Amino acid sequence: MKRERYKNYSRITIEPGEYYATSEIAVISTLLGSCVAACLYDPHKRLIGMNHFLLSGSPLSKAQLLRTSEGGRYGVHAMELLISDLVAKGAARSDLRAKIFGGATLIGDRGETECLNRIGSENCRFIKEFLRGEGIPVDAEDLGGEFGRVIHFSNGDFSIYRRKVGADRSASLARRDRECWQQSIREQVTARQYH
Repeated sequence: MKRERYKNYSRITIEPGEYYATSEIAVISTLLGSCVAACLYDPHKRLIGMNHFLLSGSPLSKAQLLRTSEGGRYGVHAMELLISDLVAKGAARSDLRAKIFGGATLIGDRGETECLNRIGSENCRFIKEFLRGEGIPVDAEDLGGEFGRVIHFSNGDFSIYRRKVGADRSASLARRDRECWQQSIREQVTARQYH
């Protein structure tokens, strides 16, 4: 986990296997490929959290429930850690809402017999199934495809800035990302000053 400061506020960047939750003015960011990030929030308590997980395990059949399978175990663990942290910080589990991202197929489709090529689609299937089973509504999603994503999650209006990532990463995109999360913090500060 990496923390960058902007004025008196933070941008927290999480890596695979990590999660972060806060009620502070902040932006949580991550870079996704076949991994999935679940962005959960309680709009009443102004709490946000994000995890970044990659499922592991043996190949699964399409009919197998991921929540109860070997392959879904890491995703279940990541989701329960994030939900538990949000609840410990004051969120009401019944008020949680979700925005979900990731699950790309980045190395090409070589058939469903190769587990490596199915990680993204299994992650997409898992997160939808998990949230449906927990009764957590999904307000936005951008799953699948053949591109990575950089996402920034704001505790201001619970918005997500998403940028597709290809092979042409450049300094101008990095500057644009920086301006995006700093603008989000400025807007959060202004909004809280008038409430």
